[in-house]
Amino acid sequence: MTQIPRRDFIKAGTAAIAGATLSALGLGSITAHADGVIPEKQVFIYTCPVCGEKFPDFGRLKAHFEKAHKELEVPKTVSFLINNVEYDVFVEDHWTLREALVRAIGLTGNAKQMCDRGGCGSCTVLIDGRPALSCTTLAVECEGKRIETSEGIAADPKYRPLLEAYVRNDTAQCGYCTPAQFTMAKYILNKYDFAPTEEQIRLELSGNICRCGTYARHVKAIMEAAAEMKGGR
Repeated sequence: MTQIPRRDFIKAGTAAIAGATLSALGLGSITAHADGVIPEKQVFIYTCPVCGEKFPDFGRLKAHFEKAHKELEVPKTVSFLINNVEYDVFVEDHWTLREALVRAIGLTGNAKQMCDRGGCGSCTVLIDGRPALSCTTLAVECEGKRIETSEGIAADPKYRPLLEAYVRNDTAQCGYCTPAQFTMAKYILNKYDFAPTEEQIRLELSGNICRCGTYARHVKAIMEAAAEMKGGR
């Protein structure tokens, strides 16, 4: 039987945990390594909602839709600022923000469909800096607003200590609630000037349900990140 050095075993285990956490956050563009995580630059591709043809910019998508699908009404156009990137996208009037994030933008971290009734918190995003349930917020209501999701927060160098704390404390089990908890973590750090108490963290996270019972791990991760970020924010 091949013997695996203990050091290599620990490094591999650390990488696996990091990969699981990053995957849970919806970070398909981030590669986990034993020594850290490396974000890769992504190019957004606009996809026709009818035939699936892809385009490098919204103008070409709109021109294609008007020409190739004349029998259909052109969907409503909404402009978002998502994770500091401006998007012009087609949405239906009845689409929620959660649906728009998945169907039009392709972000899957906070766009989980769990209860779909605003009761579990798994779809929480930040809209203009405040938590909002994307499953009960209409996309058309978010015209011109600043939206933040777990993907953008995790890719922000300023919040690297928070990401590392989440990996270090193995906060993701099934991973379904993790993106929203992570997004709430940023909100908590900023609301309490990077010095929240354990009681304040628990109160703020009380609307985020975790069937795996990882609540204590999120609290610990946020406390650790706060201690590290307090002096260097």
